[in-house]
Amino acid sequence: MADDWCNGGFGLYVHWPFCEAKCPYCDFNSHVSREIDQKQWLESYLSELKRSAAETPDRVLNTIFFGGGTPSLMAPDTVAAVIDEARTLWRPANDMEITLEANPGSVEAGRFSAYRDAGVNRISMGVQALNDDDLRRLGRIHTVAEASAAFDIARTCFDRVSFDLIYARQHQTLGAWKAELTEALSMAVDHMSLYQLTIEDGTAFGDRYAVGKLRGLPEDDSAADMYLATQEICDAHGLPAYEVSNHAKPGAESLHNLIYWRYGDYVGIGPGAHGRITVSGQKLATETYLSPNGWLTAAQNGSAEKSRTALPLQDQANEYLMMGLRTTEGLDIDRYSALTGKPPEQSKLDHLTQIGMISQHGNRVSATKDGRAVLNAVIRELLS
Repeated sequence: MADDWCNGGFGLYVHWPFCEAKCPYCDFNSHVSREIDQKQWLESYLSELKRSAAETPDRVLNTIFFGGGTPSLMAPDTVAAVIDEARTLWRPANDMEITLEANPGSVEAGRFSAYRDAGVNRISMGVQALNDDDLRRLGRIHTVAEASAAFDIARTCFDRVSFDLIYARQHQTLGAWKAELTEALSMAVDHMSLYQLTIEDGTAFGDRYAVGKLRGLPEDDSAADMYLATQEICDAHGLPAYEVSNHAKPGAESLHNLIYWRYGDYVGIGPGAHGRITVSGQKLATETYLSPNGWLTAAQNGSAEKSRTALPLQDQANEYLMMGLRTTEGLDIDRYSALTGKPPEQSKLDHLTQIGMISQHGNRVSATKDGRAVLNAVIRELLS
């Protein structure tokens, strides 16, 4: 019997931890640094790639994703060398997707053609808002005009371009979001990621919120209305949701993110990167050192992996359920049952179906539009 990961595919995530500025809403592992030794970082990435490939030999590599941080601050030669090494260590899929996250500043946009020549074939741009006042509130250092110019450059260099927007921002109305989303869809190529602003502990926004200084956030009902409007407007423009926050033309879904949601295997390298790899039939959760300097030192000493945990089959089934229900294709009951030894409780499935939260078709269970709006509650019910 093939390892379960084969149902989801195999990818590589490369974390670049540096940004020009730290956004106040961001809880990702990102840092501002004046001096970065690109050669030293490349040597460490290549070392970690070799170590990881030795544990996952003879695999077809479906995707590479450069995330961050701001990977568009990486030297194109660094990106090219990582891609070339990955292609050597694993067998590249014929349709391998290679994505690089980029900020729409002039420096990054000026490198787009070099990233294309390095092997990148998909760009994901962090636009976040089409309103200069809101960009300033979000701590972004680009303007709408700069974002538009960078997007035009990206479209000339890449066939596949995605960009992110954040909604339910401070002082944002439902009408303003509808207008902004409609404008964004007139620019969109084939994919958009649309996230509701969440206030995370440990961020600048989290600190302000805790002392009552983050004003103008929409009420829960207003944010929910924005979510529902997002689904309707994107559907009407031919970019339906294929996951809770991601919309694409049919066939243009992010293959790398689908590996996560289909619960495949992925190697994670770089500071704070997580991975899921199957070694000798055992699924392992891996985590690297969080500090950039700590990761760099550890990588130079032979391994930047901080921990690895063997996942029991029930934990794997639970993770697969949590990830799979985020997508419109949903959960494969046969696969879930093979992991856990039994299917989800039918009485719970029937109850959630009756109240319109999920749908059941053959061996697949998926959340409905209403269910995806309250997905955490649906998942809690099935896992309880």
